[in-house]
Amino acid sequence: MIDVLKTLGVKVRGTSEEFDSSTGGIWIAADSNTSSFDYYSERWVDTFGVDPLLSKVLDKRGWHFEWYDAGTMMVWPN
Repeated sequence: MIDVLKTLGVKVRGTSEEFDSSTGGIWIAADSNTSSFDYYSERWVDTFGVDPLLSKVLDKRGWHFEWYDAGTMMVWPN
C-alpha cells in the first residue's frame, strides 16, 4: 500500500510502528501533503478532509484513512 500511496503523490513518513508502536498501519504527515489532506476542509466533508480520489482508491483496496491529529494521517486495513 505504501507504493500505491507514493504513486498517487502522497509523501509517506513511515509505518505505524515507527510512529507509536501500533502494528499494521502507515504514517503520513498530512501537513506535508496539503493538496491531498485538509483536516479543516469544508469541501471534502464526505471524505473527512481526504481528497475523494485517494479515499476511493484506498477503499477499493480494503484500506481507510484515519486522522491522528490535524497534521497526522494514518492508513489502516479495513
